[in-house]
Amino acid sequence: MSTRPLRFAALAAAATMAITACSGSGSGDGKAELTLWMYPVIKDEAASKKYWAGTEAAFEKAHPDIDLNIELQTFDKRDAQISAALAAGSGPDIVLITPDQAATYHKVRGLLPVDDAIADDRTNFLPGTLEAATIEGKLYGVPAFQNVNTTAYNTKIFADAGLDLPKTWDDVRAAAPVLAKKGIAVMDYAGSPEQTLNLSFYPLLWQAGGYVFSPDGNDVAFDSPAGVSALQFLVDLKKAGGLPPEAATQGPKVEGAPIATGKVAMRPVTSLPELKQMRAALGKENVTLGLPLQGNVRATYGNPGLLSLTSINEEENREAAYKVLSYLSSAESQQSLNAAAGNLPTRIDVDTPDSDPDPDPDLKILNDTLQYANPGEPSPVARQVMATLAPYIQAALGGDLTPKEALKKAVEEARALLARA
Repeated sequence: MSTRPLRFAALAAAATMAITACSGSGSGDGKAELTLWMYPVIKDEAASKKYWAGTEAAFEKAHPDIDLNIELQTFDKRDAQISAALAAGSGPDIVLITPDQAATYHKVRGLLPVDDAIADDRTNFLPGTLEAATIEGKLYGVPAFQNVNTTAYNTKIFADAGLDLPKTWDDVRAAAPVLAKKGIAVMDYAGSPEQTLNLSFYPLLWQAGGYVFSPDGNDVAFDSPAGVSALQFLVDLKKAGGLPPEAATQGPKVEGAPIATGKVAMRPVTSLPELKQMRAALGKENVTLGLPLQGNVRATYGNPGLLSLTSINEEENREAAYKVLSYLSSAESQQSLNAAAGNLPTRIDVDTPDSDPDPDPDLKILNDTLQYANPGEPSPVARQVMATLAPYIQAALGGDLTPKEALKKAVEEARALLARA
């Protein structure tokens, strides 16, 4: 599995939560029973319920010998929830995860390979999406859609200040003091530990030319000069009034946040649903997308959503599970889901903005952004390293430690974690 940008934890042994869903080998009428845990790909809760209920019904109509239960979950404590299910041997047959989660669950033998599910269809998938799900030569998740994040601008703020839209770190640094005089932060940042670093610090680290882990995955590398440069960039912006005052503890929400009230000029890691929320708050004409910021390189976070088969799945239900995976990753299913969720396809036989004679400009930018997307750096301890690093980033933003000191302390803890793992 690659840990470098693509084009296009041990498992908890005990848990204090109840497992509410169980995989079954079959129903009383002889049908194969399968449970799928789906997470909020579609942000609107009502729309999500309607979509997945329709999907479940359509699948069962096409496969009357299979009873599919799609259970909607929340992102809150997702890792703990999945880990507890696998540890208890009672949970979903299929689960939606990310490539770095796949590395974690594979390490503890919580996943089963799924190459056979797309054996006759493999060449229709974008190679990069399959690479992100491949571990030790086997596929551990079928890529059903792609997420990608990029820069969103409040164009009115920059126009009123007589500034061009910042495209590079230097542009951001130059705009910071100009906007600070107007009481506006140039850039948003979600420093809360509840926010994954894939959507906050890591894109800056990659833009600086750094990585979280060493190439062989046996060490951490975020304390490199590039890592120090990325954290220094944030600290310098904070001192110049270029970040919101609460950046160290701010979460990723848009509604009611400074980015939606005109107190922040740009968000460097933005999804399409967040873009729509910004436009609802600020006016469609005042918000636009651009490519990811460029430091030493241009980079962002974007990854395929993987439908992975868990070790809970029983042998007699294996072929039924493959049918679910094939159905939900088909061209027709991806076309439908992408329209509902604002994602991009993982297949070459699904229409993209480039194939549309009148392309949606937002989707065109997101499609162009795929070439700069990093799917995260898979490691069995990726999520634990995030939890270790996040408080030290907060400490640097709060002025309690220098960037170099903060990353040095975080590396010491992360290496101890790796040694234990």
